[in-house]
Parts: sequence; structure tokens; C-alpha cells
Amino acid sequence: METKKARILVVDDEEALREGLGMYLEYEGYEVDTASGSAEALARDLSRYDLMLLDIMMDGMDGLELASVLKGNPATAGIPVIFLTARDSDDDVLKGLKLGADDYIAKPYSAKVVVARIEAVLRRAGKHREPISGRGVVCDRRSMTCLVDGQPVRLARKEFEILALMLDHPSRVFSREELLGKIWPEKVVVVDRAVDVHITRLRGKIAPYGSHIVTRSGYGYGWQD
Repeated sequence: METKKARILVVDDEEALREGLGMYLEYEGYEVDTASGSAEALARDLSRYDLMLLDIMMDGMDGLELASVLKGNPATAGIPVIFLTARDSDDDVLKGLKLGADDYIAKPYSAKVVVARIEAVLRRAGKHREPISGRGVVCDRRSMTCLVDGQPVRLARKEFEILALMLDHPSRVFSREELLGKIWPEKVVVVDRAVDVHITRLRGKIAPYGSHIVTRSGYGYGWQD
């Protein structure tokens, strides 16, 4: 990945800091969008971004909660997160890192330092954003596309997320409860049968490789090469 062409989302409820940092990053060659809070950020297609800069202390859903949502969704779990915050206690740092944050920069900060940290994080994370594959099936999380023997196959978003999760963890079996929690993180009521229906459709769409999605009776599903 060329870090200078990465697409970045800056989420901060302080307009001056948000816009100032966004302008500096654009000057450095990045594609930048900004959001004034978690609600505005979640209204976007977050899977399009290569990295996110999140303030922690925001009204409503704070940065830690937003990061938890991102890491719980397979479509965004691999996107690097850097916290920009005035909170720099050890407890806050540990909480952010346990959520999967890639770096933590305390305010006030130097924009040049932020750029250097971004470049370092993107270099480390680059390999995790590469397409994942199994047999003749490839899932590219950056473009949200699936190829079967080199040909594009249209998958519903949940189908894509299930397949990408399984390809990312070959030979691991996910229970229905795990899949519901990871693929349907929203607070909605979804029955176990929804997983079975998506798996059945997915097997048909990725033929002749549908049989590589195996069923473990009484437990769940997984990808077996």
C-alpha cells in the first residue's frame, strides 16, 4: 500500500482540530473525510477507509465505544485505528490497546508526528488488508468483491462478511452464536436460522467450492481447504 494515497477518516467533535488535521493530511497527499462524532461516522460506508483517527472524549458514543463497534464488524475489523485524545492515563491507553487500537497519541500533538505515526501504522497493517483466499475463492475487503475462479460473484453484504471471516480463519469452526455476534453486531433480533439461510445461499453462489464450507453438527460452520 502506498501510504500517501490512503483514505483516512478523522472523527473528532472539536471542529478546529478536526478540520485543521484534515487539511494537513490532505496537504501530505492523503484522501481525507471528517466526522463530528460517532453517529456521523457510522452513517458512512466505513469499509472504504484505510485508517481511522478517533478522538476518545466525544458526546454520545465516545471513541472507545466506536472502536469497539468497528472491531466487532468483519468488514471494518482490519482497519487500523489511532486514538487522538487528551486522555493519556495508563488505564485509557490499556483500554484502547485491548480494543485493538494500533496507536495512541495524546493531545496536544504535532501534525508531523501524527503523519509519521500514520505511515508506520499503515506499513504494519498493509499485509492485513490484502485479499484473502481459499481454493478458487478470493475475498477483497478493500473493494468488497468476491471472485470465484477469477470471475466476480455478487454476494449480499452479510454473505460476504461470513465468507471473508471464514477464509480469514481456515479450519476454525464458528458457532451460530459467534457468527450472529460478529456479522450482526447491531442491536437487532436475529434468529439462528438466519445464519443457516445465509450459509445455504453462500454455498450455491461460490460453486463449485461450496462444499469447503463445512458443517459441524451441533456447533456451527467453518472453511476447510
